[in-house]
Amino acid sequence: MKALVVYDSAYGNTRSVAEAIAGSLDGVQASSVPVGEFKPETLAAGDLLVVGSPINGWRPTPKITSLLAALGDGSLKGVNAAAFDTRVRMFIHGDAAKKISHALKAGGADIIAEPMPFYVKGSEGPLRDGEIEKAQGWGRRLLTSLGR
Repeated sequence: MKALVVYDSAYGNTRSVAEAIAGSLDGVQASSVPVGEFKPETLAAGDLLVVGSPINGWRPTPKITSLLAALGDGSLKGVNAAAFDTRVRMFIHGDAAKKISHALKAGGADIIAEPMPFYVKGSEGPLRDGEIEKAQGWGRRLLTSLGR
């Protein structure tokens, strides 16, 4: 099994979370990959795909949205998947992670975790204190849910 953490990042916060998640996936071949470098054909049944995006206009970024649209043909059948986003802590906000999770499921993926938000200070960050550790813990829980 291999794990790919695919992300788009405007200010580096989402990239930092993606790298923390990939780094916490001990015992599997894991890497974080910018959305423009992701090659869907490298995924196989049983692999783990984690997709992350900052919230952009109440939804994932256009690059992540385009990727998800291209994967919506059932090409993710048998792939385990999870989604996250980075956001500002506000009373009202978008939910990119939930939209990503729904799109991954529509593409045939098996969703193994609830969508996860990670919080930034202000619109450009940096990440709030403790968010990297939260990302590492979430990554380890993803493996646990897969029996690893």
